Amino acid sequence: MLVVGEASGDLHGAHLVRALHKRDATLEVFGVAGEQLQRTNFEALFSVAKLTGMGVIELAGNLKNLWHAFRLLRRALTERRPNLLVLIDFPDFNLRLARIAHSLQIPVLYYISPQIWAWRRGRVRHIARWVNQMAVVFPFEVAFYEAHGVKVKFVGHPLLETVKVTRDRESVLKQHGLDPVKPTIALLPGSRRGEVSRHLHPMLGAATRLQQERTIQFLCVCANTIDADGIRAAVEQARLKIPVVTEDRYDAVSAADLVWTASGTATLETALLGKPMIVVYRVSWVTYLLARLLVRVDHIGMVNLIAGERLMPELLQSEVTAERLAAESRVMLDDAGVRSRISGKLSELRDRLGSPGAAERVAALALSIMS
Repeated sequence: MLVVGEASGDLHGAHLVRALHKRDATLEVFGVAGEQLQRTNFEALFSVAKLTGMGVIELAGNLKNLWHAFRLLRRALTERRPNLLVLIDFPDFNLRLARIAHSLQIPVLYYISPQIWAWRRGRVRHIARWVNQMAVVFPFEVAFYEAHGVKVKFVGHPLLETVKVTRDRESVLKQHGLDPVKPTIALLPGSRRGEVSRHLHPMLGAATRLQQERTIQFLCVCANTIDADGIRAAVEQARLKIPVVTEDRYDAVSAADLVWTASGTATLETALLGKPMIVVYRVSWVTYLLARLLVRVDHIGMVNLIAGERLMPELLQSEVTAERLAAESRVMLDDAGVRSRISGKLSELRDRLGSPGAAERVAALALSIMS
């Protein structure tokens, strides 16, 4: 059984399922699926689109779907007794499933660690008790888990094999009715409904300000877990002409000169594409205040965490305004020295993430656990 909780996990899960079936075509894999997993030989019990949420308050608003999914998956574990439970990120939900699997003596492989080294470190005790094997994607995570007695293996980051550009900037921009000569900013408001509702409005406001003062154009990249029509409606209401991209998303981001992105996997994807970015992060104030009490890191953007410095600007909570976003963008667009420094740092970051082939390594690990 395989359980993912968001768009990025769906993508990594799909690559893992394909790698598993290359090794053993008879394997039956079922669980929670999104658009990508549904394109594989996978039995979908529940849609990942119904699980997406961010933060304490946001998840509370989705409790009905979460509880329904949990009961369904608990029953599947109990009745179908899979040979292995594979969990991908989504810790608050997945660790509860890990506890049930452990009680049923079903081995658990956790692929892509929750960021417990950053906040709520006490969860490592649960992982040590309920998870048989961690497959981590950042090299620094190995020492953390080993120090807590957890069996762990660094498999490299799966984005190294999935983040690929297939077309050049000119053809991509022309496809969306944009001018390849003009500076271009890509908007990535998030992969969850709550993220989009909080980030898209200030992004559109900043786009309006920048268009009033300079020649510039925009495109909005829509995650497959988000209703693109809702974004188009917001763009139209703001009286802006911004194409909404739903396919070939990496090509679209690669065609941009600057990216505005919600904090999350998209920051690392953008970094692997070599693009400077401004990271935004806005949640409910209750969630934010709780995070301030619990988080033990200096940065929210994964790129900045890996770099160990504030390489990319980060705008948090009340800082996520059209004015601040526009002001930071002027610096990023106009200062060649800043862009050059970022480019060099992003090359170093890629080298730290290992080599391509994470899905194949995890597939081998999964089969070894089942044997």
